[in-house]
Amino acid sequence: MDSELKEEIPVHEEFVLCSGAETQVLKCGPWTDFFYDQSVKRPKLLIFIIPGNPGFAGFYVPFAKALYSLTNRRFPVWIISHAGHVLAPKDKKILKTSEDSNAQEIKDIYGLNGQIEHKLAFLRTHVPKDMKLVLIGHSIGSYFTLQMLKRVPDLPVIRAYLLCPTIERMSESPNGRIATPLLCWFRYVLYATGYLLFKPCPEKIKSFIIKRGLQVMNLENEFSPLNLLEPFCLANVAYLGGQEMMEVVKRDDEAIKEHLCKLTFYYSTIDSWCPKEYYEDIKKDFPEGDIRLCEKNIPHAFNIHFNQEMADMIVDSLKDVLSKM
Repeated sequence: MDSELKEEIPVHEEFVLCSGAETQVLKCGPWTDFFYDQSVKRPKLLIFIIPGNPGFAGFYVPFAKALYSLTNRRFPVWIISHAGHVLAPKDKKILKTSEDSNAQEIKDIYGLNGQIEHKLAFLRTHVPKDMKLVLIGHSIGSYFTLQMLKRVPDLPVIRAYLLCPTIERMSESPNGRIATPLLCWFRYVLYATGYLLFKPCPEKIKSFIIKRGLQVMNLENEFSPLNLLEPFCLANVAYLGGQEMMEVVKRDDEAIKEHLCKLTFYYSTIDSWCPKEYYEDIKKDFPEGDIRLCEKNIPHAFNIHFNQEMADMIVDSLKDVLSKM
């Protein structure tokens, strides 16, 4: 895709209060409010991206732009950050809705269960009930997506894509065997180290470190989370990671069976979080499902260099559905 075209695609940043947690949402397209904005016609469908961990929406902006362009700019593409992973800048207004003010506080909102409820709460308060949804979950976002379907079966989802899905045996995976002791046994050491290193660090130095790191990883854009080295955010990333290792163990075959007709699984051949054997197992157990093995050597972190390829796959498989919208 032409880089100039990507730059022309409008992306709007908001911070909203969702079940008590300030939440960054990046919105691709002219639609910023489905309920009160009358300046543009309300679309019939929303493409909703749920990140992996760390749950920084800014890491998925090129992917969202590719999806928006490939769908001929007909449908909004929104990305939600995980609760507690991105803090609003001091000069940024945090939007509130009357529904959220009355919403029940989510227990352990920064943990695995809380993050699932956080996404459902956002959809309840910011998306009309009759609006069709395409959910795209990456990594642990795939687990969230599957559990959202299980908890709210009547969610108007026409398709859900689970990309590099960490939905089982996380601690047994090659990366999990390394991450589990760090995130579960030495979590407080990580917290203390992060606090001692970055709390006294001047903002300019932290911003420089982040910008350079994101440039190296090809992840820098106008919405790069320049506060991702905040001890509060780092602690929440590690806390969620620790729960992933302990709780994402057994594949939820009941939920998969119930929603199989809506699901597309996309596994990588070079993924140390969900190795090829996980693909082979689920393919054997659900032979009738849309369960794919990537043939393009796309890695787990596809959003670094393979946004276009992943967006091509998704939109190509949605063509028939979108043509009827």
